[in-house]
Formats: sequence, structure tokens, C-alpha cells
Amino acid sequence: MNTDDLKKLLEELLSQPNETCWIEFKKDMAGKYDEVGEYISALSNGSTISNKDFAYLVFGIEDSTHKILGTKFRPFKEKIGNQDFELWLRSMIKPKINFEIFEFDCENKKIVLFRIPKAMGEPTYFQSKAYVRVGSHTTDLVNYPSQLQKIYNSLEDWSAKTIPVASVKDLDSDALQLAREKFKEKSVNEAFYKNIDGWDDVTLLDKARITINGKITNAAIILLGKPESSYYLLPSIAEITWKLDTEEKAYEHFGLPLLLNSTKLLNRIRNIKYKFFPDNELLSIEVNKYETRVILEALYNAIAHQDYSLNSRIVVTEKIDRLTFTNAGSFFEGSPEDYFLGSKTPQKYRNSWLAHAMVNLNMIDTVGYGIHTMFLEQRKRFFPLPDYSKSLNSSVVLEIYGHCIDENYSKLLMERKEELSLTIVLLLDRIQKKLSVNDKEIALLKKDNLIEGRRPNYFVSAKIADATGKMEEYVRYKTFNDKYYKDLICELIRRQEYTKNSEIVMLIKDKLSDTLNSQQKMHKIKNLLQFLRREGVIYPKGKMWKIKN
Repeated sequence: MNTDDLKKLLEELLSQPNETCWIEFKKDMAGKYDEVGEYISALSNGSTISNKDFAYLVFGIEDSTHKILGTKFRPFKEKIGNQDFELWLRSMIKPKINFEIFEFDCENKKIVLFRIPKAMGEPTYFQSKAYVRVGSHTTDLVNYPSQLQKIYNSLEDWSAKTIPVASVKDLDSDALQLAREKFKEKSVNEAFYKNIDGWDDVTLLDKARITINGKITNAAIILLGKPESSYYLLPSIAEITWKLDTEEKAYEHFGLPLLLNSTKLLNRIRNIKYKFFPDNELLSIEVNKYETRVILEALYNAIAHQDYSLNSRIVVTEKIDRLTFTNAGSFFEGSPEDYFLGSKTPQKYRNSWLAHAMVNLNMIDTVGYGIHTMFLEQRKRFFPLPDYSKSLNSSVVLEIYGHCIDENYSKLLMERKEELSLTIVLLLDRIQKKLSVNDKEIALLKKDNLIEGRRPNYFVSAKIADATGKMEEYVRYKTFNDKYYKDLICELIRRQEYTKNSEIVMLIKDKLSDTLNSQQKMHKIKNLLQFLRREGVIYPKGKMWKIKN
């Protein structure tokens, strides 16, 4: 929101009655940090009770007169101990809500405005306690059971909303056919299986829980809608943007129907082969840079759990070494870590109707195994595990690695793949990513000689070849490394037709041994290119390289 928008909003708020349970005016904060958290809880809950989408906490206004006085409160500069006030405040609010803080000038006076989303399906808590505004007082919500019940009954499933003027004619025929095929795959053990081919489209969609009594839902438009049907969803957006963020830049938008276009996006991702050279095997191990199942699981999860009320698109960013999936809205139930081991089953969903429709089309499951499956697939391929550490209160960010971070980690997974539990692999993955691990977990890893070093500089043990007793084979495998790098270079050039020198450096440099310094690594890459050129495999064209036909 720009300053003009904020001034207009403030004017509207000042026109409201003095006492509402979704607006609070304060002159200043005077160091009462807890009070701000209590207000956010109370106002968020109050906005649900008042059927408002947002609540507002405004500093710099006299409550009784609504006079603009200005404030000395600077939320982005305040500290609680060594922690930023804003980060502390967000950590105290449960469930995570995407409240926004704005600072602006009005009548040459400083105003601070919090815009707070309404509670959805459960109260908003501050420090494990839910508050509500009653008159001019902030009090415990538990004392008002009727208002508490209204909040619990407030969860609205946007994806289940029907569109009265829409019909099956607004759905894509190819998407409908694919939906029929996928529903048959899912329903092979159902008594009605043999009747599916005889159903008309309306019956099929109702049975698959995509439509409701023949009425088109937002979920139906998202998955099966014609491109021009997107206007039914406005201002919400059902669109995925693919971005190529390497030396080469490109992007493409994929709209409706997402059942079809998610596969088209998958085909845009460049999926070259990656080779590992384990110390206890004679031949190299070759895997795809990305596993198709992992990409689709990440993409379908983003579609199913996107907060469409935030009017944002899903973004898939392809870098040289990883894929990043970003969808709007915080993680809906629990945290990603709860699902890593496959032991948690979610009890509720942001888009319940859409999620169940996607289950019936064999796209996702709702038992909580999706994230667990991605972890198992990455482990099976010896790559770093999926990473949610960059997620924010307003978005879920998932990174899928397509390269090796620590060679020792990957070799350990190859050589002891039958021995290591997923819990141990999760800890080793945190070690290689330089993420925090507690003392008990460190002791567990050290007990089996899986890590070395001292806090905080732990690293995965390099004594893998010694442990296998096959140092002679290890030396032999090192002679295959040049072929590995040459294969990578050729595959990259082949995929891109013309490839810049800098792109080749970006691909190869980090994969060379750390015993080489930066200058030696560059010299090594130059030698590899010259060898391929002398062999007639590649040739230069200006400052680019091309595969020789």
C-alpha cells in the first residue's frame, strides 16, 4: 500500500465509532511490548466476530477524540534483548498470521498502522492465550464461549465456493478427459469403477468431488477451467510462473487448466544426468538431476495449499543447482518438520475441497505422506534433502536440490544406505547445510563417527574410504573424474545449444575437489574444454560453445 492508500484507509478508520472490537487507536506504546501482542490477538479474533476481513491497530491517534498526534513508536527499530521486536512479536503469535506493519506521515506526523488478518477456524493466540476486545477492555476470550464458537465455525473454504453463472461449458475438454482417466486410476477398487465410462461430465465431476450438485466450484475452475474462465476467480489468481534464473534468463506463465499446465511446466525444467563416484563401487552411479515425482509433488502441494485470498501466483524458480517453489500463505497446520518422517496426519486444510479433488484425481494424498515421499526420493538419489528454511509468515518456500553440497554426505548415503535411518540422514543434512543441531543430536552422530569438528564447525566425516577398507579402489575411481566433468559439460551444451563459458564454470567449479584453489579450478576447467575441443566434441562460436555434429 502506498502513502495515499494508507491515508485513505486511516480516514476511513477514523470515521468509525470509538469502540469496536476490530479497531484500536493508541497514542504510543511506551515499551509495553506484551500489550501489542495482546491487541493483535484480540483484534484478529474481533474482526472474525464482526465479520471483517482485517482488524487495525493504529499508533499516533488519540483514542477518545481520534485526533492525529503522531507517535515515537518505531516497530522496525525496537529490540527485545538482542532480538528484533517484529521477529519476537511474530514468534509469539499462533497460528502464524500475515499481519502487516506500515509507517507513514499524515499531517506531518508519524503514524504506525498494523493491518491484522481475521482469525480463521481457530482463535489467534498471543503467548498461548487468546484475547478479545469487550468495550474498551482487552480480556480472555475463553470467558465468552459464544464468541469463541463463532470463531471456530468461521473457517471458510474458498475452494468450495460455487459460481452460479458457470457451467461445464467453462471447463476445458482435454482437462475433463484427463480428469476422467485419473479418477478411474484412483477408483480401480471401487464398486462403481465399471460405470465410470458411462457417466456424463456432470456426474463424473460430482462423484470426484470437484463440483457440488452440478455447480462449478473454484476448485473446478483451478484444475479444469478454460484459460478464459480465470475471470471467475478474480481477484484471486490461479497461475504458476516458471523463472529460469541462471546466466540465461527466461520466464513463462502457466494458467488454467492447472491439471494440464502443471505437466507443461514440468517439461520446461532442464533435467540433465548427474554422476556420483562412490568409493565402494566399480562403476559410477548416474541419476537424474531432479526426480519427476519430487517436482510434481512439490508443484501439486503448492497448488493445493496456496492461499488464494492473497491474490498471488505460485512461482517456480530454476537455478543452476536447485528448484525453488514459492506459494502464498504460511504453512497451514503445524510446521514442515512435523511431516518429514511421515508420522503426522493433518487434521485440516486451507483448501479442503481442492485438496480432496486433487486426491481423487490421483495428484496428491491427504495423509501427510507427500513431504515424506520427497525426502525419501532425495535420499535415494544421494542429494541434499528438501529445504523449507527460507519460508516466511506470508509464504511457503521449498528448495529441491539438483546437486551435491558435501561429497562426503552423498558418499555416506551410498555406502551405508541400508544402515542409516531417515532421522540420522536428516541430521547429517543439517550438518552439511550448516544448520543448528542440538547437543543430544551431535552426540548421536559422533557416537557412530558420522561427523567431525567442533561446535559450531561440524562437518560430515571424510573417513569414508578408510571405513570401507577400499583405498585402492578409491584411487582408481578418481581417474574417472575427468570423464564425469566432460559428460556434464557436453550435456549442458547439448541442452542449451549454445553455452557461455561462465555457465560452464558455474556448473563445474563447485564440483571440483577442495584441494584445488580457485585459480587451479579455473585452469582445470580450461583444460577440460580444450581437450573436448581437440577431440572434436565441441567447438567455439564467438564466446560460446557448441556441440559438433
